[in-house]
Formats: sequence, C-alpha cells, structure tokens
Amino acid sequence: MSTPPQYVDGHNLLTGKVVVVTASAGAGIGMATARRCLEEGAQVVISDTHERRLGETLATLQEAHGAENVDALLCNVTIEEQVQALIDRAVARFGRLDVMINNAGLGGTKSVIEMEDEEWLRVLDVTLNGTFRCTRAALKQFITQGGGGAVVNNASVIGWRAQEGQAHYAAAKAGVMALTRCAALDAAPHNIRVNAVSPSLAMHPHLVKVTSDELLAELTKREAFGRYAEPWEVANVMVFLASDYSSYMTGEVLSVSSQHP
Repeated sequence: MSTPPQYVDGHNLLTGKVVVVTASAGAGIGMATARRCLEEGAQVVISDTHERRLGETLATLQEAHGAENVDALLCNVTIEEQVQALIDRAVARFGRLDVMINNAGLGGTKSVIEMEDEEWLRVLDVTLNGTFRCTRAALKQFITQGGGGAVVNNASVIGWRAQEGQAHYAAAKAGVMALTRCAALDAAPHNIRVNAVSPSLAMHPHLVKVTSDELLAELTKREAFGRYAEPWEVANVMVFLASDYSSYMTGEVLSVSSQHP
C-alpha cells in the first residue's frame, strides 16, 4: 500500500472568484473542497443540512482564512426555496457567483429486492434532483450576470460500474453524469462550463458509517495504489475544473480513481 502524497500548496487558481459548495460541513470531500477553494484565493459560501457541523466548519474556515472570505447557510437541496436562498446569499455577501460545486449526495446499501419506494426516491431526490436544482439556480445567476461561470458536480465511478446494493445510488450518480453532459450543451452559448468528477474510493467518516469493514477492504484492494483517496485529492480535481485551467472543457466527467477491473 502506498502512502498519500504530501498536501499540495495553493497556487491562486481561483483568485477573485466566488464559490458555493454544498454539503461542505464535516470531514469529507465538501469540506476539503471548500478549504482548497479558499487556499486558491476564492471567497466561499458553504452549506449543509446539519446546523452544528456547519457552524463548526464555518468557524474553522474563518479562523484559517478570515471571516471576510467565508460565509455559510443551511440548505437542504431537496427544497427549491433553500437552494435559491443559497445562491442569493452568495450574491448578497460577495457580489456575484462564479462557481457552483454540487457535492450533496445520499447513499446507503440495500438490495433492489428489499428496497422501498421511499428509500429509492430519497436517494434520487438528494443526489440527482438536488444537483439539478442547484445547477439550474446557478446557471440562471450566471446568465443574469452576463454569462461565464462554472458548475462542478460530484458523481461516482458507481455511475459506470455495478456494485451490489447500490442501485439507487448508482442510478442517481449515472443521472448526474448525464445531467452534466446535457446541461453543458444548454449552458455553452452563455460561456458557462459544466463538468463533473467521478471518484472511486475517497475515505471520509460517513462512508465508514454506512460501509462494512469487509467491503471497504475489498474496495481498497481494487485500487492500483492499494489505498483510498484522501478527500483533498478529489478536491484538487474539482478546483481544476472550477478554474480557468480547464477553460475548454465542458460536459466532461473526470474519473478520480486508481481503480482497476
């Protein structure tokens, strides 16, 4: 098993940009992405549904990067009014919106044979419909500002590869990939880019809670490096897609993976 590389310093890739990151409280990809955006010079609005964790994350980021550069708002991506309020908060606080990072998602493990409609619909509503709502709201704001901007969605390799007990999550993430490609075409006339990342195995506390030790060990063995990705390694690719370094890329889904068949 290889060891993770050293943390990469920021290079001002997002200087002057205003970024919103959903589901960014805690210790997962969202938090790592918000932190990386700040390190790259952005002003950031974070959101989550958990009030205490959101407040703690906001305090941590403000201490490290200045209260003038970070704001937070509770947001449930299944509620359209809250999604719009999140976009409005970014504009009210920082004057505009340049990047929308859709990280919110909900998983779980359940056989299709035993899955209830409510379980299926809940995962689809958060993971796919939530991404749609946030993408739509961001695109409208970008167009209001005169065009330009970037949307970065969080998909998953499960959208490409079958895994037992993951039909609802896989269907949602495959939908995020298709949404990304189609929204990119709708947005291109306005000089807006829409891309996605597709991580394989990025370790964070929620994944540990919902996945057995045996399955985590099996998934880790599939990775070429023999280890899971650190959340910040996924965040680095999200930042690349948010930055002007990916100015000619749209409708793409980048696999952040060392997984082999």
